[in-house]
Amino acid sequence: MSWQVQDAKQRLSEVIRAAHEEGPQIVTRHGQEVAVVIDISDYRRLKGETVGFKEYLLSGPGFDELDLTRQPELPPDVDWAAQA
Repeated sequence: MSWQVQDAKQRLSEVIRAAHEEGPQIVTRHGQEVAVVIDISDYRRLKGETVGFKEYLLSGPGFDELDLTRQPELPPDVDWAAQA
């Protein structure tokens, strides 16, 4: 996606959301590409910054955000004799 500078300034929240969800957003001035807005994870990857294992695990969703409910139906019966 490409944004003119004036539009990008007026709709900065939308530009940031688009960078996060859709990928890099190009900013132009007088038809010339002058900047790119990218998601922070893309920026860190491009810089070569790595995250330690502990930080990686802690960056995931919390238990409150996970759907840990089980399906009410039982798994199908397996005929092990037919598997041989």
